[in-house]
Amino acid sequence: MENYRKARTVEQPSLCPFPDLPSDTPEVRVKDGSKIRNLMRFALSRMEEKTASADHPGPHEGPEVSVGSGENLCRQIVFTGVGQSVAKAITCVEIMKRRVHDLHQHTKLVYRTVQEVWEPLEPDAGLDSLTVSRNVPSIWVLLSRDSLDKNQPGYQAPGSFDALWAQALKEEAATPKHGQRRKRGGTGTGRTEGAGRGKCPRKPRKPFGHAGGGQD
Repeated sequence: MENYRKARTVEQPSLCPFPDLPSDTPEVRVKDGSKIRNLMRFALSRMEEKTASADHPGPHEGPEVSVGSGENLCRQIVFTGVGQSVAKAITCVEIMKRRVHDLHQHTKLVYRTVQEVWEPLEPDAGLDSLTVSRNVPSIWVLLSRDSLDKNQPGYQAPGSFDALWAQALKEEAATPKHGQRRKRGGTGTGRTEGAGRGKCPRKPRKPFGHAGGGQD
């Protein structure tokens, strides 16, 4: 591919794996260049009445400012990420679950087709354009205030996240920690100061004019 350059990347549309969702359910599409702060500002404004903290609250303002209203709040929200943005989408989901309690979760893992179009570096070389199709993993996470079907794979009940972390911390505390490896350096066994690398002392040169072995 040294004679080609990537011209563009086209993501094939995929259908939402959660059927029968209300038409007003917001969908947060997490991209590689998306900022978590901006994503959560939008998501929390649709799911929480008091969302963003005030940077410089006034004397009569509390630590939080009201952004959403009861009429505009949604009962469900969907987060989705493709490829390298999957980890960022999971981070957004966990932040949402800590800010808005008692949320039911459904997680779906699917594959989405991504097409890469490669153009030749020299158009006059007689090379054709190439289209490479790749299947990349994507994640869909549904968070709902209302109860969901517990028999569906990928279901996570409210509060199970905290219980999972509490169990992990308990197991980590019970596991004895191994001592850190001793760092190398300084004077080791059998070494003395000044006995490291160095140049051997040179032998004194004989003075000129006194060649040995001759007779007067």
